[in-house]
Amino acid sequence: MCAKKKSKDHQREIRNGKAHHNYFVGDSFEAGIVLQGTEVKAIRHGDAQISEAFCRVEKGQVWMYHSHVGEYKFGNFQNHPPRRKRKLLLHRREIHKFIGAMEAGGKSLIPIRIYLKHGLIKVEIALCTGKKLHDKRETLKKKITMREAERDMRDYRR
Repeated sequence: MCAKKKSKDHQREIRNGKAHHNYFVGDSFEAGIVLQGTEVKAIRHGDAQISEAFCRVEKGQVWMYHSHVGEYKFGNFQNHPPRRKRKLLLHRREIHKFIGAMEAGGKSLIPIRIYLKHGLIKVEIALCTGKKLHDKRETLKKKITMREAERDMRDYRR
């Protein structure tokens, strides 16, 4: 019998924790990202943050702003700047879909997570609509009630 090898690609996943709190997340897309060598190594070590990141479409290309990729510890003078805009690689029809949705009203492109897929670094971006303050409170109440219900069910089984 031959055992399947489990890939460890899912271990290096950087999530945007604020995305689901601040936005209603809609359609999501997978995009490649243009990186320098030391950025790839830093992301593989998990030294990246996208909680304040957003994307813009400029001249038919999608760019990710305010993402932080820490400097690679063993990088020398060739190390990258931590906060720079990074180009995302998408198909033209996906970019046109983004442009149409954002012009139609109130949508923005937000990176949800960065992950490894078959050795390549990918970014999941989503078309999102901003939440109002009362929407944030409502989702927080739902989360608290679900947590309490799970706790009660767990205690009931004991």
